[in-house]
Amino acid sequence: MAVPYLGNSKNTIEVLQKYDFVFQKKFGQNFLIDSHVLDKIVSAAGITKDDFILEIGPGIGTMTQYLAASARKVFAVEIDKALIPILEDTLKEFDNVQVINQDILKVDIKKLAEEHNDGKPIKVVANLPYYITTPIIMGLFESQVPIDSITVMVQKEVADRMKVGPGTKDYGALSLAVQYYAEPYIVANVPPNCFMPRPKVGSAVIRLTRHEKPPVEVADEKLMFRLIRASFNQRRKTLANGLNNSPELSYSKEEIQQTIEKCGFKAGIRGEALTLEDFAKLANAFSEK
Repeated sequence: MAVPYLGNSKNTIEVLQKYDFVFQKKFGQNFLIDSHVLDKIVSAAGITKDDFILEIGPGIGTMTQYLAASARKVFAVEIDKALIPILEDTLKEFDNVQVINQDILKVDIKKLAEEHNDGKPIKVVANLPYYITTPIIMGLFESQVPIDSITVMVQKEVADRMKVGPGTKDYGALSLAVQYYAEPYIVANVPPNCFMPRPKVGSAVIRLTRHEKPPVEVADEKLMFRLIRASFNQRRKTLANGLNNSPELSYSKEEIQQTIEKCGFKAGIRGEALTLEDFAKLANAFSEK
């Protein structure tokens, strides 16, 4: 069986020099060069020989090698076409890996799960740049894709935002959305010296284990998320003002005030003080109108 050999600076530099690779800032490319972190990610994802893994952003194939050594099948999606020849080289000894050059936001993941995993829940592993973290994670959860878990490397502040509760400065729409769909667990903090090139900020590995069913009951999921977005678009405003000013909502000022009161919330409350249960209560109250 093929053994992973990337995950250190020496071999990573050799591969990059061989192909005269130029880092693309627009893709937020930072390659892992620490085998201990790679082992932690594979362990945290709970990968077994029965698993089909969707990897987002394989880079030069560092994580892919580690995943392939543990999983039944790895399907890797890479947006940068300059990396495809490198991936073909670094993964040539691993016969359970398939790589495509595509934007993950355009991939039919549900079809992928049906074709490669009999429609059973898949595990997702990714090293995501800051600018695309939220669209990818929310896209995966909001679609009807069967997902067991997402284990992802993100900026530390993003991981913190996924985990926190009401009343903290990091609490926001991402916190609520992630916690509605999954149980977040920060596996490890990863310092900049574990990457090439070094990012300016620290990173963290977070595992999001999908809930079998959401922790709150809500009649209209989409309405709840519109209310959440409206509440955090202007953080310093009250909940009522946030809802009034949202282009996504069409309730009158009176309807908003009445509904907030009906839910038992104080008149000047801000969105950042509301729990997921509170937003579900608010959405259900608006649904009755």
